[in-house]
Amino acid sequence: MAENKLIIYTDGGARGNPGPAAVGVIVGDRKFREYIGETTNNVAEYKAVIFALKKSLELLGKKSRNTVLEINLDSELIANQLKGDYRVKHENLKPLFLESINLMKNFKKILFNLIPREKNKEADRLVNQELDLR
Repeated sequence: MAENKLIIYTDGGARGNPGPAAVGVIVGDRKFREYIGETTNNVAEYKAVIFALKKSLELLGKKSRNTVLEINLDSELIANQLKGDYRVKHENLKPLFLESINLMKNFKKILFNLIPREKNKEADRLVNQELDLR
Protein backbone atom coordinates (compact mmCIF):
# COMPACT_ATOMS: atom_id res chain seq x y z
CA MET A 1 0.00 0.00 0.00
CA ALA A 2 1.34 3.42 -0.95
CA GLU A 3 2.38 5.87 1.71
CA ASN A 4 0.27 9.02 1.96
CA LYS A 5 1.38 12.36 3.32
CA LEU A 6 -0.93 14.89 4.93
CA ILE A 7 0.21 18.46 5.58
CA ILE A 8 -1.27 20.08 8.69
CA TYR A 9 -1.03 23.54 10.28
CA THR A 10 -2.11 24.08 13.88
CA ASP A 11 -2.38 27.08 16.15
CA GLY A 12 -3.91 27.65 19.54
CA GLY A 13 -4.29 30.93 21.33
CA ALA A 14 -5.77 32.56 24.38
CA ARG A 15 -6.64 36.22 24.89
CA GLY A 16 -5.07 36.75 28.26
CA ASN A 17 -3.09 33.91 29.77
CA PRO A 18 -5.34 32.30 30.88
CA GLY A 19 -8.28 33.67 28.95
CA PRO A 20 -10.84 32.78 26.29
CA ALA A 21 -9.10 30.36 23.91
CA ALA A 22 -9.56 28.71 20.53
CA VAL A 23 -7.80 26.43 18.07
CA GLY A 24 -7.29 26.82 14.33
CA VAL A 25 -6.35 23.77 12.28
CA ILE A 26 -5.77 23.17 8.58
CA VAL A 27 -5.76 19.50 7.53
CA GLY A 28 -4.82 19.27 3.87
CA ASP A 29 -7.19 21.74 2.21
CA ARG A 30 -9.82 21.71 4.98
CA LYS A 31 -10.02 24.39 7.66
CA PHE A 32 -11.40 24.05 11.18
CA ARG A 33 -11.72 26.28 14.20
CA GLU A 34 -13.16 25.68 17.65
CA TYR A 35 -13.64 27.59 20.89
CA ILE A 36 -12.11 25.65 23.81
CA GLY A 37 -13.08 27.81 26.81
CA GLU A 38 -10.81 29.60 29.28
CA THR A 39 -7.26 28.29 29.30
CA THR A 40 -3.59 29.15 28.70
CA ASN A 41 -1.74 29.56 25.41
CA ASN A 42 0.24 26.33 25.93
CA VAL A 43 -2.90 24.29 26.64
CA ALA A 44 -4.52 25.83 23.54
CA GLU A 45 -1.48 24.88 21.41
CA TYR A 46 -1.69 21.27 22.65
CA LYS A 47 -5.45 21.15 22.06
CA ALA A 48 -4.87 22.33 18.49
CA VAL A 49 -2.49 19.40 17.86
CA ILE A 50 -4.96 16.95 19.48
CA PHE A 51 -7.80 18.38 17.38
CA ALA A 52 -5.65 17.93 14.22
CA LEU A 53 -4.76 14.33 15.12
CA LYS A 54 -8.40 13.42 15.82
CA LYS A 55 -9.64 15.16 12.67
CA SER A 56 -6.96 13.43 10.56
CA LEU A 57 -7.97 10.05 11.98
CA GLU A 58 -11.62 10.82 11.25
CA LEU A 59 -10.89 11.90 7.67
CA LEU A 60 -8.44 9.09 6.87
CA GLY A 61 -10.03 6.13 8.64
CA LYS A 62 -7.99 2.95 8.06
CA LYS A 63 -5.65 4.82 5.69
CA SER A 64 -4.13 6.56 8.74
CA ARG A 65 -1.78 3.59 9.34
CA ASN A 66 -0.03 4.30 5.99
CA THR A 67 -0.06 8.08 6.35
CA VAL A 68 2.77 10.39 7.36
CA LEU A 69 1.52 13.57 9.03
CA GLU A 70 3.57 16.71 8.70
CA ILE A 71 2.39 18.98 11.50
CA ASN A 72 3.49 22.61 11.26
CA LEU A 73 3.19 24.73 14.39
CA ASP A 74 4.74 27.87 15.83
CA SER A 75 4.97 26.79 19.49
CA GLU A 76 8.58 25.87 20.30
CA LEU A 77 7.56 24.29 23.62
CA ILE A 78 4.88 21.98 22.19
CA ALA A 79 6.88 21.03 19.07
CA ASN A 80 9.94 20.10 21.14
CA GLN A 81 7.94 18.22 23.80
CA LEU A 82 6.17 16.13 21.15
CA LYS A 83 9.47 15.43 19.36
CA GLY A 84 10.90 14.24 22.68
CA ASP A 85 13.52 17.01 22.88
CA TYR A 86 11.97 18.72 25.96
CA ARG A 87 10.55 17.12 29.10
CA VAL A 88 6.95 17.93 30.05
CA LYS A 89 7.29 19.65 33.43
CA HIS A 90 3.95 21.42 33.91
CA GLU A 91 1.31 19.15 35.45
CA ASN A 92 -1.50 20.67 33.37
CA LEU A 93 0.32 19.73 30.13
CA LYS A 94 1.10 16.09 31.03
CA PRO A 95 -2.38 14.66 30.23
CA LEU A 96 -2.43 16.59 26.92
CA PHE A 97 1.03 15.26 26.05
CA LEU A 98 -0.10 11.68 26.79
CA GLU A 99 -3.29 12.10 24.76
CA SER A 100 -1.20 13.39 21.83
CA ILE A 101 1.27 10.48 22.06
CA ASN A 102 -1.59 7.93 22.13
CA LEU A 103 -3.25 9.52 19.07
CA MET A 104 0.09 9.60 17.22
CA LYS A 105 0.21 5.77 17.35
CA ASN A 106 -2.57 5.68 14.71
CA PHE A 107 -0.27 7.04 12.00
CA LYS A 108 2.77 5.68 10.16
CA LYS A 109 4.95 8.61 11.17
CA ILE A 110 4.57 12.16 12.43
CA LEU A 111 6.93 15.00 11.63
CA PHE A 112 6.70 18.13 13.77
CA ASN A 113 8.00 21.28 12.08
CA LEU A 114 8.54 24.39 14.14
CA ILE A 115 7.72 27.22 11.76
CA PRO A 116 7.87 31.01 12.18
CA ARG A 117 4.58 32.68 13.10
CA GLU A 118 4.43 34.45 9.74
CA LYS A 119 4.25 31.04 8.02
CA ASN A 120 1.31 30.05 10.24
CA LYS A 121 -0.91 33.05 9.48
CA GLU A 122 -3.92 31.07 8.22
CA ALA A 123 -4.18 28.87 11.33
CA ASP A 124 -3.70 31.98 13.49
CA ARG A 125 -6.45 33.75 11.52
CA LEU A 126 -8.83 30.86 12.27
CA VAL A 127 -8.09 31.16 16.01
CA ASN A 128 -8.78 34.90 15.97
CA GLN A 129 -11.89 34.48 13.84
CA GLU A 130 -13.31 32.08 16.45
CA LEU A 131 -12.34 34.34 19.38
CA ASP A 132 -13.90 37.37 17.66
CA LEU A 133 -17.26 35.56 17.79
CA ARG A 134 -17.18 35.55 21.60
